[in-house]
This record gives sequence, C-alpha cells and structure tokens, in this order.
Amino acid sequence: MKVPHLGNGNTYIVPPQRNRPIARPPRWIIILLCLVSVCLIGAYIYPPGQYPACYFFSSSVCSPIKYWLPPIARELTDDEFASRVVIKNILSMPLVWPKHPKIAFMFLTPGSLPFEKLWETFFLGHEGRFSIYIHASREKPVHVSPLFVDRDIRSAKVVWGKISMVEAEKRLLANALQDPDNQHFVLLSDSCVPLHNFDYVYSYLMGTNVSYIDTFWDPGPHGNARYTEHMLPEIEEKDFRKGSQWFSMKRQHALIVMADSLYFTKFKLYCKPGFDGRNCYADEHYLPTLFTMIDPNGIANWSVTHVDWSEGKWHPKSYRAEEVTYELLKNITSIDESYHITSDEKKVEMLTPCVWNGSKRPCYLFARKFLPEGLDNLMQLFSNYAIV
Repeated sequence: MKVPHLGNGNTYIVPPQRNRPIARPPRWIIILLCLVSVCLIGAYIYPPGQYPACYFFSSSVCSPIKYWLPPIARELTDDEFASRVVIKNILSMPLVWPKHPKIAFMFLTPGSLPFEKLWETFFLGHEGRFSIYIHASREKPVHVSPLFVDRDIRSAKVVWGKISMVEAEKRLLANALQDPDNQHFVLLSDSCVPLHNFDYVYSYLMGTNVSYIDTFWDPGPHGNARYTEHMLPEIEEKDFRKGSQWFSMKRQHALIVMADSLYFTKFKLYCKPGFDGRNCYADEHYLPTLFTMIDPNGIANWSVTHVDWSEGKWHPKSYRAEEVTYELLKNITSIDESYHITSDEKKVEMLTPCVWNGSKRPCYLFARKFLPEGLDNLMQLFSNYAIV
C-alpha cells in the first residue's frame, strides 16, 4: 500500500499489517491490584486499634504496636495537640505483664457496703489476685468482713449528677494505679452483686484486651440534647456519647483517664445540671465520649454491670428481697446482647451481641440495684447461680 509521506510528497511502500491482539496484562495482576487498593482504602477507613491479647496466665511482654487516633481536619489547639501526644504514647507503650496480675475492685458508696459478706464469699480463696478500694462519700463505713478493713481511701462529698461523681472515680483510679500488679479496674456501687464466681470473672477480664465502657449515640433529649457548643473545638456534637458510668477498664485506659485534663475540664465546666438550659450529667457522658474519640476500637461499647431501666424512671429498677430468686439471677446471667434505646420520639431500640475475643458470650459479670434486704437470699443462692 502506498501512502504519502507528510512533508516532501514522496510515497513509501507500507507492508500490510496483520491484525494483532492488543497486549493486556495477565488477569491475576489486575486482581492483585484491586485487592491492594481495597486493603489500602480499608486500612484508611478502619485502621487497627488493638494489640494482640495478653492472656492473664502469661508473664510475657506484650509487643508494642502503633495505635491509631482519629484524624482531625482542622488545626489542633496547643492543648489538644499535647493531649493527643500523651494519649498516643500511653496507648502504644509496651505492656509488661506482672507475675501476679490483679483486678482492682473499686467501690463507690455513700457509706457502709451492705453486701460485704457476699463479696467476701466471692473473694475468699483468691488472695493475691484482687485488690479492694472503697470511696465512701458521706460517712466512714463499718466493715463486717476483714477483707474490707483498711481499704478506705481519702474521700470527698459526691453529689448525684455532678462532676464530683467523676472526680470520685478518678480518685479511686489514682489509688488503684499505685499498685503495678493491678491490670484491670472495675467500678462498683454499694448495690452491686457478683453474678459469677471469681475464676470466671478473672478469666473474662484478664483474657481480653478491651475495656468495657458503655457508649451509644442518643439523638434525644437525654442524649445529644445535653451537648453544648461551649465544648468546641475539641469536642464536636458528632462525638458526644452516652453510657453507663459503671465501667471495667484496662490499665492503659485508666492511665489515660488520670492524664486527661483537657476533655475532663470541658465536662467540668459545661456538662452540669442547668447549664445553658440543659441538664447534662458528666458521669453519663465523659468516659463514653472520651473513649469514642481517642480509642473507639479499644472499648466493647457495653458495661459488664447489668441494670434494668425498663420502668422508664430516672433511676433503674431496685430489686426487693422477694424478687431475688434463682430464676432472676439466671436470667440476667444468660443475657448475651446489650440493649440501648434512644430518648427521642422514635425510641429506636438497639440490640448488639456481646462478643468476647470473637465469640458471643454472656454480657454481665455484675448486677445492680439490689436492696440490702436481699442479702440473705443472695447468700443462699450464690453457690448455685454463680457457677459458670
């Protein structure tokens, strides 16, 4: 075939071309590239936030890993930047597992503990694996169990619904953190009772690498309507959460609570009854909001302490002596889904499976609110219902 050559008018003979298939990369390369892209996108959206589990029977040193903190589009304030540096370092520091790790049981109570004898039954025979701390806000407790003698810490007045409740929690944590063997920290009230025997509770808490901090999104008047823009720029409404104050947390998270002043100050100043026309209660919002912001993958989003809000009142249901039966306790111990309901008109109910190390397990290790009159029934039933 003759074609003109552009530029000089001469013609050249161009040999006929055979129809050749266009070269394409092998299919496996395309698939590989797609998988890599998906992994990179997934790593950006859902970054890792947990370290390998350190089992309670191990004395090995846990390997440090890099923790992820949620990115912020705006420029950080100086205080916010300093806070994130401290939090990131605490989360990423290597964990030296002690030879004899313990659980710190921290009782927040107005005075004496009506269920000391029941707790004594729970603790006996397990010395060296637990510590007890008591914050009595109104009067010095009278102890009936030798395990609780001399376990009172310096306490201050606590007013329901005010920041003094959170300050008491921090006071308990500060005392418990002084013992390096304490690796898990459980907050309990004077109306709390154990639902399982000690070995079960110990393995449940020591065998996982998350904290049991209750948190959920509530757009209603008892949830996000309590938020105020005075918390900006550090705390945005989208991060504001609600949850039970009765937590169980690992040592790293306890250290963060003690180190935090930035977010705590925001709640101390702006989350209180009557402020800005709102009734905000810091004990229901501070920890759920803090850990949703700084380590959302490190919390379980439910509390291991059961409480019954089905009566729809300001306070949960209290169990009288005649209600304390084997059937009641077994029903509570068999619950394996956490329940939340929003406070808006929609009343959206949320059921979430309680997952322990990848497996669905019962949610609750403790329960409240039991009245003191139920002690005898609980003592008689404990050896039966507390069997794993």
